[in-house]
Amino acid sequence: MIIAAVYQSASSYLGRRILSLGNHNAADEQTGALGDVEITLLTEENIVTCYEMKMKKVTGDDINRALQKISNSTHIINNYIFITTDIIEPTVQEYTASIYEQTGGIEVIVLDWINFLRYFLHLFHWIRMNFLEAYQEFVLSEPESAVSQALKEAFLALRQAAESNKGDK
Repeated sequence: MIIAAVYQSASSYLGRRILSLGNHNAADEQTGALGDVEITLLTEENIVTCYEMKMKKVTGDDINRALQKISNSTHIINNYIFITTDIIEPTVQEYTASIYEQTGGIEVIVLDWINFLRYFLHLFHWIRMNFLEAYQEFVLSEPESAVSQALKEAFLALRQAAESNKGDK
């Protein structure tokens, strides 16, 4: 949902938008999705970037599954980005670096989610409130099975604190 909120809040700056989010509790094979979040140009439906979120280490098998999905797809994918909550093994970094030439120019990369979000908020600091609005919309619209009530309440408390400090800067 963070990635979806990032693109929703910055779509006019990036010239890209998210496609509808699929069910987060179902495998991509069941939903027909190439990734958890699929990005397209503002004027098209063709998927250009896929994000796959992992709450575990990304492995070579994960990357191979992504490459298989890409090869079976009718879309022309430019980027396939894994975002993980775990550490990134050097062997995985090396493997993803070797894929670009093998795939004819598809960038496959693994990032940790904290640094991705920190970079986005730094780069687009002037629209951070847009991001918070978009993220809140996604979080609150998710069923309890995908986002717990405790997480929703914690986000709203953080949001309230961020807004109360907004005038201090």
